[in-house]
Amino acid sequence: MVHRIVTLVLLAILAIVHAQLWLGSYSMDHVQEMRTQIAQIKSANEVARLENNRLTSEVSDLREGKDMVEEKARSELGMVKPNEIYVQITKP
Repeated sequence: MVHRIVTLVLLAILAIVHAQLWLGSYSMDHVQEMRTQIAQIKSANEVARLENNRLTSEVSDLREGKDMVEEKARSELGMVKPNEIYVQITKP
């Protein structure tokens, strides 16, 4: 009689643990979703890290000298020096 009760209790515990494995908050599906989210976040972090490195390099270039400032002003703002003629060539 005692063996049956122990067996039933152990089977009940096994069933509960098994149910938690498949249906609980730490189920295998939930863990897989979390791994996918982690991979996406790591990818986004890597893109942001590369952009930060590029911007840091650009800031250091801008602080070092006027050549980079002049290049930016010419390319992005279309600025020209005094007595300089701006010529734009377009392809037909």
